[in-house]
Amino acid sequence: MNEPERVRRRSEHLLPEERVAGSDDPEAQAEAILSDSDARERYAEPAPGLRIDHRRSEETVEP
Repeated sequence: MNEPERVRRRSEHLLPEERVAGSDDPEAQAEAILSDSDARERYAEPAPGLRIDHRRSEETVEP
């Protein structure tokens, strides 16, 4: 999904608490939310003791 479509879809599905906060521009609000989320995901560190494996689906199921 391209970025404008992603922002549009997110603006149409704001969470109740995001709606309560209000915005004159829901798409700008969605863009800020997604930007923050992307940054958190990019720079997130796993919790101590949490093991994160990135596997493909075929690696998780017995053939």
